[in-house]
Amino acid sequence: MNDSLINSSFKYCEDIAKGHYENFPVASLLLPKEKRKYVYAIYAFARAADDFADEEGIEGGIPKRLALLDEWHGKLKECYTGKAYDPIFIALAKTVEDNKIPVKPLEDLLSAFRQDVTKSRYETIDEVLDYCTRSANPVGRLVLMIFGCHDVEFFKYSDKICTALQLTNFWQDVEVDLRKDRIYLPQQDMMRFGYSVKELEMKQFNENFRDLMAFEVSRTQKIFDEGKKLLEMTAKDVNTKKLSKELKLTWLGGTTILKKIREINYNVLNSRPKISGFDKLKIFLSSRI
Repeated sequence: MNDSLINSSFKYCEDIAKGHYENFPVASLLLPKEKRKYVYAIYAFARAADDFADEEGIEGGIPKRLALLDEWHGKLKECYTGKAYDPIFIALAKTVEDNKIPVKPLEDLLSAFRQDVTKSRYETIDEVLDYCTRSANPVGRLVLMIFGCHDVEFFKYSDKICTALQLTNFWQDVEVDLRKDRIYLPQQDMMRFGYSVKELEMKQFNENFRDLMAFEVSRTQKIFDEGKKLLEMTAKDVNTKKLSKELKLTWLGGTTILKKIREINYNVLNSRPKISGFDKLKIFLSSRI
């Protein structure tokens, strides 16, 4: 495959990444330029699949959304056998070849997207965490692999940060997900704090909901804290040294969202906490320290 086609495919992925708002950085300028294109390729692959899972307006409903994800999975498998025609998969094929990336983390992502189509309620926190192992944790591992790191010890702490990021997104988007008929708050936790699904569907903010969200935010902060060791580990490792500031930026972004949830007294039903431009500046400056 000629270099021109590969380069244009990476540019296509970059445009997708830069065209979407995210709480957390997607290949920011803190990353070496030669690594950013690989992150863009993985992001574009996941973004498209996520859109298939989320787009309720797709004609054909759930069966069509699952069929699109199956087709995407087929293209993924073909890309590992040298058959890539879609620009996203042309860039992805070069990414997995250059960085020795196995197919499993990419397949895990697709598994999570399929689950989003078929499952909308979670009984326990363990069910939610199992989802995180496929929806979020592979992303951190993939980024580490792009920096030449396949160390299971690094993966362990990366998984903590990625799980915490996913949970943070759930708590931030309780009302947004509710509009899609998805509830990631564990049913057991809701029962424990005396808050019902009916109250949630009616978007009733009360003391029980506040206590429930305070509990979830506290638990998520603890997971962030458990994963923070990765920032130090990557800063000391020769392969990942240039990744450490990006990871710090990501960690600070996630914990800032939790802080904003606390600041609105956990009322995510009526106000979606979001990182402002000023917040991003503060986070960026903090990541440089």
